[in-house]
Amino acid sequence: MNVEVATLDRLISERLDALLPQKLAEIEAARTPSMTIIATKGTLDWAYPPFILASTAAALGWNVSIFFTFYGLNLLKKKIDAQVSPLGNPAMPMKMPFGPKWFRSIQWNIPNLIQAAVPGFESMATSFMKQTIKNAGVADIEELRSLSLEAGVNMIACQMTVDLFGYDRSEFIPEVKDYVGAATFLPMAKDADVSLYI
Repeated sequence: MNVEVATLDRLISERLDALLPQKLAEIEAARTPSMTIIATKGTLDWAYPPFILASTAAALGWNVSIFFTFYGLNLLKKKIDAQVSPLGNPAMPMKMPFGPKWFRSIQWNIPNLIQAAVPGFESMATSFMKQTIKNAGVADIEELRSLSLEAGVNMIACQMTVDLFGYDRSEFIPEVKDYVGAATFLPMAKDADVSLYI
């Protein structure tokens, strides 16, 4: 009897060893990848990465959630009024969005002293950036956000930050369904295939 049990155990083990890798591969192939993004910044230049990454992943069939906290909450407002500041940003030389191609290709490295001292410089930089984006045919932030929503991206607001800044939920787009804290978001991030902090 012990010989028969041992033989049966060996045969079952051999069969499982043969079938298990294939079954695991089938399960993995059928699984939907997931991504979570923490969006913390609300400036024009920092608004693009979370929406570009989220909309692209969702278009690939991934489950995507973005957790908006601190200044990132500005990206959930009904009207996004994102500005850009080249002040203190050495990676952002100014480029002109108008004129002949040779003129537009010049990198205008404006000293910080001038950027800080010239009234309206940030507004000018923002308007130049928006025109450059338009000239390149890149969608604006609100369009990218709409594309993300259409693709099924879950937009989550940090309740603690909403309370901290005294926001009212009516200020945000109605597609924001979840107002939660870090304790709710962290398990989602832990289980995601890709987690990004922007």
